[in-house]
Amino acid sequence: MFGQGASSTVESQVTDVAILGAGAVGQLICHQLHSAGLAVGLIAREASATTSEATDWQELVFCSLPSTDADTDSVSYRVPTFNLDSTSLQQIRLLIVCVKAYQVIDAISPLLDKLSPQCHILLLHNGMGPHLALAPKLQGRGLSLGTTSQGVLRQSRWQVKQTGQGLTQFGHFTGPALPQALRDGLLNAIPNSEWVEAIISSLWQKLAVNAAINPLTALHQCPNGTLAQAQFTQTITSILDELVEVAAHDGIALDRQMLEERVYRVIELTAANFSSMHQDVAHHRPTEIEQISGYICDRASAHGLSAATNAQMCQAIKQLSAITPQA
Repeated sequence: MFGQGASSTVESQVTDVAILGAGAVGQLICHQLHSAGLAVGLIAREASATTSEATDWQELVFCSLPSTDADTDSVSYRVPTFNLDSTSLQQIRLLIVCVKAYQVIDAISPLLDKLSPQCHILLLHNGMGPHLALAPKLQGRGLSLGTTSQGVLRQSRWQVKQTGQGLTQFGHFTGPALPQALRDGLLNAIPNSEWVEAIISSLWQKLAVNAAINPLTALHQCPNGTLAQAQFTQTITSILDELVEVAAHDGIALDRQMLEERVYRVIELTAANFSSMHQDVAHHRPTEIEQISGYICDRASAHGLSAATNAQMCQAIKQLSAITPQA
């Protein structure tokens, strides 16, 4: 059944936190912040024909994890949406960017001259690389990075279902720090979340999981659990060996054994799931391969190293994505 949820509260157009990228993860974070009482809204990815003063309201539906009796609670709620020309963009204190990694720069660039100079930016996506491209464009703003392993499925345009709990980590990257009140608000709203000082190390650890699982499941058209079979062991081993060596040259020391245990733990816990890259390839959508395997290869090249297995994964996914589906 639908709960009245937070849609019964007084609606305000003053928004402290805005989300750019209302996909599955974006809507999950939006619901968690809204449920905690934070003033959160969505930014449309395109200009609107309405006036710059107009604020639209979007109704969303969130389906929670099933309880012990297997019932799923659904909650309907509303948040403000702002177009690219809205003067309300100046009010935003924190922008959370939840688009795909390859979309980050194109999505955020039109906003940089319209946001307040004090607006802090938080990137929350798979893979690595956009933070390096974005940092020089920030015009003095602060930049934080994040990663989440919460499971969520998009059921329709404005309805998502949480499919699994997981760890969410945030940390500072460059520029002015995220104000303490906003940091506390995030951590209080998002279950099992934490602020970490070594966020780049955390991102490399998440990158290892993505690099080991995503390309192989897409190439072999299989769920995650299939990768526990012995035929994939050598490839996963090589992917992780290359990643650990590259990270070390980037000044990031990773525990090789811990990484392998983490990868196989994810494979086991998500055995029936299909990776995001598997889904992207299956639906003929762009993939984040350049920000996963490609990032490892780019950093390897910068240090004069070889990352042959990750390069092979990158090339194979690009070739697979280039295949035109039969009519």
